[in-house]
Amino acid sequence: MTDRRSSTRRGRHTAQAPGSAPPRPAGSHRTQRQPGLSRWGASTADHPWRVVLTWAVLAVAAFLVAAAGVGGPSLFSKLSTGEPTAPGEATTGRDLLAAAEPDRPAILLTVDGVDLVSPAVATAAAAATADIAAIDGVADVASPFEFPAGTADPRAAAFVTAGSTPPKAFLMVTRLEAGLEGAAQDRAEVAVRAAYTRMGGTLPGASIAIGSGAALGDEIVGQMEADLRLGEGIALPLSFALMVVVFGGFVAAGMPIIGAVVSIGGALAALYGFSTVMDLDAATVNVVTLLGLALSIDYGLLFVSRAREELRALAEGRPAADLTHEQIRLAMARTTATAGRTVLFSGVTVAISLAGLMVFRSPTIRAIGAAGMSVVLVAMLVGVSMMPALCTLGARRLLARGTETAPDEGVFSRLAAAVHRRPWVVMIATSALLLAMAVPALSMRLTSSGVELVPVGSPQRDFYERLDRDFPALRAPTATVVVKGSLQQAQDWAQGTVARLPGVTQAQARDLGDGYAAVAVHTGAAPLDEGSRALVETLRANRPAVPIWVTGQAAALLDLTGSIAAGAPYAGLLVVFATFVLLFLMTGSVVIPVKALALNVVSLGASLGALTWIFQDGHLASALGFTSVSAIESIIPPLVIAFGFGLSMDYELFLISRIAELHQAGVENNRAVELGLQRSGRIVTSAAALVVIVFAGFIAGKMLIIKEMGVALTVAVLLDATLVRMLLVPATMELLGERNWWAPAPLARWHARHGIQE
Repeated sequence: MTDRRSSTRRGRHTAQAPGSAPPRPAGSHRTQRQPGLSRWGASTADHPWRVVLTWAVLAVAAFLVAAAGVGGPSLFSKLSTGEPTAPGEATTGRDLLAAAEPDRPAILLTVDGVDLVSPAVATAAAAATADIAAIDGVADVASPFEFPAGTADPRAAAFVTAGSTPPKAFLMVTRLEAGLEGAAQDRAEVAVRAAYTRMGGTLPGASIAIGSGAALGDEIVGQMEADLRLGEGIALPLSFALMVVVFGGFVAAGMPIIGAVVSIGGALAALYGFSTVMDLDAATVNVVTLLGLALSIDYGLLFVSRAREELRALAEGRPAADLTHEQIRLAMARTTATAGRTVLFSGVTVAISLAGLMVFRSPTIRAIGAAGMSVVLVAMLVGVSMMPALCTLGARRLLARGTETAPDEGVFSRLAAAVHRRPWVVMIATSALLLAMAVPALSMRLTSSGVELVPVGSPQRDFYERLDRDFPALRAPTATVVVKGSLQQAQDWAQGTVARLPGVTQAQARDLGDGYAAVAVHTGAAPLDEGSRALVETLRANRPAVPIWVTGQAAALLDLTGSIAAGAPYAGLLVVFATFVLLFLMTGSVVIPVKALALNVVSLGASLGALTWIFQDGHLASALGFTSVSAIESIIPPLVIAFGFGLSMDYELFLISRIAELHQAGVENNRAVELGLQRSGRIVTSAAALVVIVFAGFIAGKMLIIKEMGVALTVAVLLDATLVRMLLVPATMELLGERNWWAPAPLARWHARHGIQE
C-alpha cells in the first residue's frame, strides 16, 4: 500500500496541464516528426470557410437526392417491406412456387352492416364485380355472390364471417395480373379501390374496409418516415439543449449539432446509393440514421471538448481575444492529432463491428451492415474535417467561460481513487449485477413479425387481424411443401405421412407442372408460434423418397435464425480479431484489448437480457407504448451486438486514449487512470447522455422493431458509460497495475517502431 501511494505521488509530478501535450521520453523516435493528423488539422484551420462551405453544399445536395431522387423516385419511395429472410430451403421453395404460380397481388374488401341475403346486396356486388373485371390489369374477382345459391352455397363459406349465424360480413377479393408492377399496378389498385368505395356507397348502413399488401407496405414505410422525423425532432433540440449546459454556450453546443445534420444528409445520400443496387428494408433507414446521428454527436462532442482544452492551454490565462491565428492553428493541429486520432480509431472500430454483419447470409442484415459502414465513414470524415474548421471559426467563443486551465482533481478522479481503494468489491459487485441482468437473454425467442410491426389501431393492422379472425378459410397454409415429383407421389406422401402428423388438419396436394407438385399443410396454429415451427422441423425430418422443400413463414424464420446462429461465430471472430489489432496499435498492450472485449461482452449480454425482459416478457409495455408479441424480432440481436459493440468501443477509446497518452508520457498506472478519467469522464457521460437522447427520440416512435433497437442500445450505452467505464475499468486497471500495458517482447518492439500513437 505504501509503495502504491508513493508511486501515485511521483506520477502527479509528471502529469501535465489538461490541454498540453505530455513530453515524451528522451530518445523517442517520434519527437522529430509532425504527425499527419497534425498537418491535416493545421491545413483545415488555414481554410476553415472553404471546408465548411464544401460540407454545406454536399449536405444540401445529399438531402435533395434523398428527398427527390435522381431522375426517379425518392429514397423512401424505393424502400421495400417484408420479412427478413436468408438463403435456404424456404427461399428455394418460395422461388419454385413463384415460378409455377406467379404472385398476383390481391386487393381485399370487407363489408359490414348489411343483410347478406338481401337481393340489393347481391345486385350491388354483381355490378361491382363487372366494373372491376373491366379494369386493366385485373385477373379475377371473387365474392360469395358468384355462386348460384349466394352466401348459402358451401363454396361461399370462405367469403363470409365464420362462427356467426347469420354471417355478419362478406369479403370480396380482386387479384391483379401476375407481373403487374410499378405505375400499372398503382393505377389498377386505385381503380379497384374506387369501385369498392362506389359499391359501399350504394348500400345504406354499410361499413367497408380495404386492405392490400401494397397498402400495408405503404403504411409501414409511412410510419417509418414519421418515426424518423419524430426521432430527429426530439433528439436534435434536446441534444442541443444538453450541450449548451455542458459547454456553457450556444456556439460550442451548435458545432456537434451542425456536424450531426451534415452527417444525416450524407447518411441519407449513402442509403439512396445503396437502394440502387440492393433492396433496402424500411427499417434500415431508421436504424442506420440513428447510428449516424449518435456517432456524429459523439465525435463532435469529443472534438470540441479537446479543442477547448488545447486553446486554454495555449491562452495561459490570457483573454481569449488575445489568441493569434498561429495559436489557434496549433490548437487545431494538436486536437486533430489526439481527438481526431480517437475519432478515426472509433470510426474504423465501429465500421469493423458493422462489417461483421456482412458475414450473415440474410440480405436484410447484410444491407444494414453495408449501409451502416458508409454512414460511419461519413460521420468520421465530418468529425476530422468539418469539426476542426468549425472550431477554428469559433475558437474564441469556445473560451467564453474563461481561459483558466481545468483542475486535475474533480468528481471523476475522486471516483477512480475510491474504486482503487476497493477494486475487488467493485469488480465483483458490478460484474454480478451485469450477469444477473443478462440471465433473461438465455430464454430469448426470435420471430419475424408482419402486421405486428405497425402499431395497434393502424388501419391495415386492424384489417389483417380481422381477416385472420373472421375469415380463417383464407389463411395461408402453416407450411407449403414443394415436391419434385408427380402429383400422385405428392398425394401419397401428404395422405400417408403429413395428414397423420400431430396438429395437422388438412394436407392437400396440387400439381405445379414441369415435374413439380405442392402440398399445402394446415393447422390451427398461428403462423410463427412454436407449433408451426415444430411442424416445419417434423416435415423436414420425415422427407419422402423424392426431393422436397418446406417453405412458408415458419420455415423462413427457422432458416433465418439458423443462418444467424451459423454466421455469428465467424462475425464474432472477425470483430474480435480486428478490434484486438486496432487497440494494440493504439496502446501497445495485449491486455487492454482482451479486457475491453470481455467487458463489452458482459455489458451487451446485460442489454440483451433487458431487451428480452421488456419486449418478450411484456414488462413496461404500457409505459413504452407497445404490444408484446412474446418474442424478439429476429434481426435485432445481431444489430444490437454490432451497433452496441461499436458504441461501447467508442467510450473505451475516449477513456483509454487519454489514459494511454498519460502513461506513455511516464505517468504511473493508477494516476494515469485517475487523470484520464477526470479528463474524459465528462465527455463520456455527456456523450452517453446525448446518445440516450437520440435513442429515446426513436423509442417514442410507434414501430416495434425501432422501439426494440432503441431500448436495447439505450440500455447498452447507459450500462457501458456508468458501470463499465466508471467502475469496472478503474477496478480492473488497479488490479492489473503495470500489467495492463504488457505485451510480449517481440510485439512490444514492433509497436515501438510502428504503433500508431498520433
